[in-house]
Amino acid sequence: MRAAKPQVTGLTTAAAAQSVGYSTQQVRDLERLGVLPAAERSPNGYRRYQERHIIALRAYRALAAAIGPVPARQMMPTLVHGTLEAAAEKIDDLHALLARGRGHVREASRGLQAVLTDPTHVFDDQDSMAIGELADALGVRSSALRHWEHEGLVNPDRISGSQIRRYNARAITEARIVAALRSGGHRISPISRVLDQLRAHGLTAEAQSLLDERLSDLSHRSVALLEASGHLYALLNERRKSAGPSGDAV
Repeated sequence: MRAAKPQVTGLTTAAAAQSVGYSTQQVRDLERLGVLPAAERSPNGYRRYQERHIIALRAYRALAAAIGPVPARQMMPTLVHGTLEAAAEKIDDLHALLARGRGHVREASRGLQAVLTDPTHVFDDQDSMAIGELADALGVRSSALRHWEHEGLVNPDRISGSQIRRYNARAITEARIVAALRSGGHRISPISRVLDQLRAHGLTAEAQSLLDERLSDLSHRSVALLEASGHLYALLNERRKSAGPSGDAV
């Protein structure tokens, strides 16, 4: 008598999707992108999801609410398939990124107020920065600063007789405002309008409002990340329980 094939137990794709409020196609797509561990297959070829898949789905959903779906999809494969050390480092980086973003917004606000306090102030050369220095301070590439200059958002000085850029305190403030708002998803056009108003009339209401909105968004993301931490802990704890001696999930 031929032995019966073992049956694979678990949730169907539809049941797994329903448990987290997703469609079946979303679950399949997330598995394909590495957001979920690969599902086992039943003898008839249908996917079967276990508790670890549901934990990963919940972790992704909470993480997407905190940092956005695209960054969450990019991060999840490391949390699911990478070493536990790499996964923990990714989570630490998220908190640090939010903290840096908050610091950049506050620096932009302080610079804005300083410029408006005395718009005629002549800045000392010691206040200026080279393009590489400013790029490092803002956490952007030098090419981003060149692009912002091309768009008229930032106006660095040029050292006499050369093409070397130097950013005085006002240009640094403008660059900080641009960096803070671009990181929040604002497009070039509204940022340009705000800076034009600032240069022509010293208007601050819209600029400060946009910076305040960005700061509020970062605070909401911090709270959402705190809420997501429970799901992320469950994900890493599940991996740790099934980890081999090397610390990698098996």
